[in-house]
Amino acid sequence: MYRPVSYPHTKNIMTSQIAPHSVDVLIEARWVVPVEPHGVVLEHHAVAIQADRIVAILPIAEARTTYAPRERVELGEHVLIPGLINTHAHNPMTLMRGLADDLPLMVWLQQHIWPVEAKVIGPEFVRDGVELAIAEMLRGGTTCANENYFFPDAIGATYRKHGFRAVIALPVIQFPTAWARTQDEYFERAGETHDAFRNDPLIRTAFGPHAPYTVSDESFERIRVLADQLDIPVHLHLHETAHEVDEERKKSGLRPFQRLQKLGLINDRLIAVHMTQLTDGEIAACAEAGVSVVHCPESNLKLASGFCPAEKLRNAGVNVALGTDGTASNNDLDMFGEMRTAALLAKAVAEDAAAFDAGFALRTATIQAAKALGLDAEIGSIEAGKQADLAAVRLSDLETQPLFHIVSQLVYATGRHQVTDVWIAGKRKLAARELVDMDLPGVMARTHAWRERIAALDPV
Repeated sequence: MYRPVSYPHTKNIMTSQIAPHSVDVLIEARWVVPVEPHGVVLEHHAVAIQADRIVAILPIAEARTTYAPRERVELGEHVLIPGLINTHAHNPMTLMRGLADDLPLMVWLQQHIWPVEAKVIGPEFVRDGVELAIAEMLRGGTTCANENYFFPDAIGATYRKHGFRAVIALPVIQFPTAWARTQDEYFERAGETHDAFRNDPLIRTAFGPHAPYTVSDESFERIRVLADQLDIPVHLHLHETAHEVDEERKKSGLRPFQRLQKLGLINDRLIAVHMTQLTDGEIAACAEAGVSVVHCPESNLKLASGFCPAEKLRNAGVNVALGTDGTASNNDLDMFGEMRTAALLAKAVAEDAAAFDAGFALRTATIQAAKALGLDAEIGSIEAGKQADLAAVRLSDLETQPLFHIVSQLVYATGRHQVTDVWIAGKRKLAARELVDMDLPGVMARTHAWRERIAALDPV
């Protein structure tokens, strides 16, 4: 049952002064789920925001005497949660949503996705795809994306333009693309892009080697050294399918994970995506090294890639985060749907109804996702001093009634259409379901134009 919980450590502002403190925003919610501390649900609480930071979380009655906000937002039927974090996405690929469905991974990639990409990819494609993704993510309560695609300079510029938080991968792959022709050029452009966003308050970078089967040992060795020097993560697909593992064993005599161990990549910088084919030893090695694993259940199901042993990873102490993958293989950016699927699938795989419980599912899309990105000191929970990345979810809809357990209802019954308001770094990006400062008709017109162009390139 949800019930009032005291939260004394957030009341760090003196309340005995005569004059209330001025703040930019005071959000008053029926419930607040801060995620940290775990399992806490606060009733009738407010979150005070000054500039881009959370000042305090305290009871509404106390907040009204403590603060004089420039804007008061009253959410009497809502739960306020940390903004959701999509820890693995290829968001320019929103423009290929539904292009080649119901196909296995390598057929999907080699016969459809890569050939189309080769003909359309460029800064304009990336910009327009990311804009469509931003609109979709905001309307689903997502405030941060871990991006992995070509033209990261255009990706980062688009996120910056719209005030959306993102980690953008610096791509490395073994064959020429429109982004870079040689291995040296991939690394030169990676350095330039990293420098361009070095001091950006919302945009971070990570190395993005595609996968062991598309990246050489030499490139991985360079990535390991540079990631340490630049103090950034390494974000790659790993053990996505049994076929990938079998092919690497035929080629090198090693499993892909073993190959990366040999190259020094299995460490606390690694964001390993998919991980559907794992031995107990590999799970233990991830826990010992501090690897973060990103579970993408709906994409893995759709491509029949296999089942990530999410509950085994959790029990071993591995940091598990959640991602959608790209919309060409999902086919949406719905983190509420992803939490639900992840929880249900993990129970079936573990043969344990208590596995991957609702509270843990929410953590994989918030604080554990932030930890994977190295951002858990800034985002992922509602705590004083952190960035004000927040989402308000209306729970009065008939689909979420009656209401017994707040967090369970968020994970098992709530739809993204119930997200009404979103803030990133204290700035409102969604207000009563309306996108703020975004040209939605323009986004849709450009999307339709890309649809016509892409449809002419692929007969599926």
